[in-house]
Amino acid sequence: MNKNVDWRKYFIVLLITATLFLTAIYLSNYLGDKKISELKLIQDKIAIDILSSETQFSLLSELSCKNISDSALSGELGELGSKLEWGQDNLGATEEVSYLKKYYSLLQIKDYLLTKKISERCKVKSAFILYFYTTAENCSECERQGIVLTALREKYPELRVYSFDYSTDLSAVTAMLQIYKIKDTVLPALVIDGDVLTGFHGIEELETNIKQSFKLQEIKE
Repeated sequence: MNKNVDWRKYFIVLLITATLFLTAIYLSNYLGDKKISELKLIQDKIAIDILSSETQFSLLSELSCKNISDSALSGELGELGSKLEWGQDNLGATEEVSYLKKYYSLLQIKDYLLTKKISERCKVKSAFILYFYTTAENCSECERQGIVLTALREKYPELRVYSFDYSTDLSAVTAMLQIYKIKDTVLPALVIDGDVLTGFHGIEELETNIKQSFKLQEIKE
């Protein structure tokens, strides 16, 4: 029996294994750094958009009623929401994404309060829906409700939909939940013209509801 060991063969195998292992570590670190870079880029863009929107808040509050556009900020919010959604889908629930989500929630609340202020001062009824959902657990009805609300917004551009994650650790969001008595056991939840609706609601039901509450112009295809 040949007891001579071919150490060269073992050395080559060891070298290949070590190379593969180090390559895997390098790729993992590279992809991780790339993700962080992408997130920071999104963060910088959103920070600029938020600063711009906050400046608009101050300017709009000084305008007379005849100079105020109903959709002055809805486009800004929609664009910010799309960027944040992209960040969540592609970068995951990182600390940075969570921070941006809180920032965006505050921006929505500021727009909501400004809209209410303008409505009271100018004697016009603004069309908006408050939507409460959760990402802390699997909520299939929340996902379905989000799709319905997106379809409504596309059909009625004047309609504002403010979306808030129940699990967001933010005192302002907690205050909204307390005001409308929203519990995590009844999600998704909607607030339309002061009325609280819990559970999933289809597009036909909601369309009837908003038509009764608000005078909206439907986009004709």
